[in-house]
Amino acid sequence: MWKVNILTLFPEMYPGPLAYSISGRSMYSNIWNLEVKNIRDYAKDKHKIVDSPPYGGGGGMLLRPDVLGKAIEDFFLQNNYPIIYLTPKGNLFNQSMAKSFVNSYKGINILCGRFEGIDERVIKEYKISEVSIGDYVLSSGDIASFVLIDSCLRFVQGNIGNKESLTEESFAEGDYENLLEYPHYTKPLLWKSNEVPKVLTSGNHKKINEWRLNQAKEATKNNRPDLWNKYLNGEKK
Repeated sequence: MWKVNILTLFPEMYPGPLAYSISGRSMYSNIWNLEVKNIRDYAKDKHKIVDSPPYGGGGGMLLRPDVLGKAIEDFFLQNNYPIIYLTPKGNLFNQSMAKSFVNSYKGINILCGRFEGIDERVIKEYKISEVSIGDYVLSSGDIASFVLIDSCLRFVQGNIGNKESLTEESFAEGDYENLLEYPHYTKPLLWKSNEVPKVLTSGNHKKINEWRLNQAKEATKNNRPDLWNKYLNGEKK
């Protein structure tokens, strides 16, 4: 069973969307497990204060290191999973990172920040990995955690029924490495004067595979020139 441990100020947000569809079915089938704890439970004072203003001035509040340290030591340090802090200044999350989290560890620990962030000393003290899901800012790490967890779960054994769906999707390894996924079509054959490409109904699997690869190349070239350059240079993720 693959495990996900989360420290957050809003435990009531979980499991949220993870309780539905593939991730929900596999969670209730004990393929993976989610445990969530409230950071505020580790505050010392009667008002359960977890934040303070930053030294040197500036906007926002920071989660205190004494509170976070106690929470991390009580919850996260009871296992050898990596500790992930979701932040816009972290390493950009991608498909290969998701696969590595699943293949290299029996679970992950996720620290969800709020306010302006957390005290830098916490990151250094516990050797926390900073991860970003994109070049934008969210109100909390909780929203980002759903993205990271869902992406990782696709690589957990028993979670995805058809393994072939992992080999030809966007960012997959092999022929489609650094390429976006090709377009898909289903019934009806003709819809609003638009017909399914004839090659897909030809039964010629070699030509179908060639068409799909060419379509993936075209989509990547037009939509993600950064990935297209990596593909042309033969870079590996």
